[in-house]
Amino acid sequence: MKRVTLLDVAKHAGVSRATASLVVRDSPLVGAATRAKVEAAMAELGYVYNLGAARMRAARSRTVGVIIPNLTNPFFAVLLAGIESILETAGLAVILANSNENAAKQDGFVNRMREHGVDGLIVCPAEGTERRFVDDAGKWGVPLVQTLRMVPETASDYAGMDPTPGMREAVDCLVGFGHRRIGYVATDTHHSARTERLKSFHAAMNAANLAPLFVRPLESTHMSARMAAPELMSRPARPTAIICHNDVLGLGLHRGLCDLGVMPGRDVSLVGFDNVAEADLVMPGLASVATEPFVVGENAARLLLRRMDAPDGPIASSIEETYFVQRGSCGPVRMVAGTVPA
Repeated sequence: MKRVTLLDVAKHAGVSRATASLVVRDSPLVGAATRAKVEAAMAELGYVYNLGAARMRAARSRTVGVIIPNLTNPFFAVLLAGIESILETAGLAVILANSNENAAKQDGFVNRMREHGVDGLIVCPAEGTERRFVDDAGKWGVPLVQTLRMVPETASDYAGMDPTPGMREAVDCLVGFGHRRIGYVATDTHHSARTERLKSFHAAMNAANLAPLFVRPLESTHMSARMAAPELMSRPARPTAIICHNDVLGLGLHRGLCDLGVMPGRDVSLVGFDNVAEADLVMPGLASVATEPFVVGENAARLLLRRMDAPDGPIASSIEETYFVQRGSCGPVRMVAGTVPA
């Protein structure tokens, strides 16, 4: 008698072989109804899962490499928590590395992770990451998910967010409050997230028939933004509102404005991006565009699990929508004539 295979079970249950494989491996990615259908087909056909053979085929280390570009940004801590929440459920441990926006350092981490036999990689690419980084992972047979940033002209699974709706809501809120002189503080690192957020800012301003007052790149640290406050507020055309690339810059600028005696939300409106927990702890609270890093992390982990179980499956992406969170740092225009207080 012909031995019943997993493919037979999948056909009988009306699902893909990859889905049937997830069921026998007790993956959390399969819904209850689908699981019941596959298990019923297994019982009907008399399928027996060969655990020993499966272990030999898998030869997995039960570890996943995660490389992020900046551990000092609280956003990435939340992203990592989302990744771990899914991988832990699947019985996988994370090996974490911080590239510190250094592509060469990132390459070194990948080599060491391969030496330890990681089952896959989740990477937020460092500034300057080349296409070969993604191509090499494919050649090596290492499942790879890019998250938050995408190396140009590459093909891999991707988990990220769409900055457009949140940025539009933020600009519309400012315009509704009477703001017309709106500036933008960008990060000085060049990657796809910077490009996407700046593009969405220009699009939102264009939709409001406004031109940006300025676009000022800064190192993405609290201190650089804090120290830039006098320069931004002493411009000949003083801004009535400023939007920042992320909350690190937003929170740093918030403190810098307060140092000058310029109250966010009263004397100038200030908006951050990412909606980290600290945005709600300052006074007044920092208005911010929420990007849901925990959910993005969960999505990245799910994409990696799918890729590990179906290496030849179609490339997939998961994009979260952003939305604006209004707080006290964003308010109506109320500019006082004269120079910045000493």
